Amino acid sequence: MAIASIWPNEPEATGERAGRRLKGQRKMGEGIGEKIRAELWELQDEGYRDFHARLIPTVPPETIIGARTPQVRKLAKKWAKDPQIGEFLAQLPHTYYDENNVHAFVVEQFRDYGECLEQTERFLPYIDNWATCDMMAPKVFARHTEELLEPVRRWIASADTYTVRFGVGMLMRFYLDEAFRPQYPEWVAGIVSEEYYINMMRAWYFATALAKQYETIVPFLEKKRLDAWTHNKAIQKACESNRVTAERKLYLRGLKV
Repeated sequence: MAIASIWPNEPEATGERAGRRLKGQRKMGEGIGEKIRAELWELQDEGYRDFHARLIPTVPPETIIGARTPQVRKLAKKWAKDPQIGEFLAQLPHTYYDENNVHAFVVEQFRDYGECLEQTERFLPYIDNWATCDMMAPKVFARHTEELLEPVRRWIASADTYTVRFGVGMLMRFYLDEAFRPQYPEWVAGIVSEEYYINMMRAWYFATALAKQYETIVPFLEKKRLDAWTHNKAIQKACESNRVTAERKLYLRGLKV
């Protein structure tokens, strides 16, 4: 959320000043959103915030509190049991990156597939960075891989960068072992995009698939089915993996374009 939309009469409120003003919000109100935000501020690690801000350039630095991920997960696990958690999940968009991560970690704890899917689809349009996108992995999806295929196909056909990335991430997480089918890498190969965060996930998918389904996946590289950047990045990441043999790495390096 842009700072100016919070204080429309103070467009100069950016950087450190905006961070101080945003921090002051934690003292306002007594709803569940304010309580969660107050706890996040108590967990702030400024050094971690500054380091992490450099890793997620799509997120305004002044909207990063700087709570470490294990602590955010623990916080989300606690609040997920609160009867009012639905109120927090409805408060979209959130102001802070850290609040988005709490949201993601709460959603992935839903045990009912239909409810989890509904909450996931509500939240996806508000994800604005690769970290929140990649950290959210609903456990219940692993038990519903057949039903999940229809939403996955919709997600990878989306016009939204992080919805597409999430869809490819689900294919990588849940469909490269027993649930694997040869058409799934075809779906990923068919994505046409110039978005860095989409193509990086596509490369990551193919690198992981090379470790798990090598004979099916290597023809995608031999026949140059991917754009050059994704092709080479997939080879690079596969060669960095401990799950790919030295012999296969040597062969893959010879396929670079």
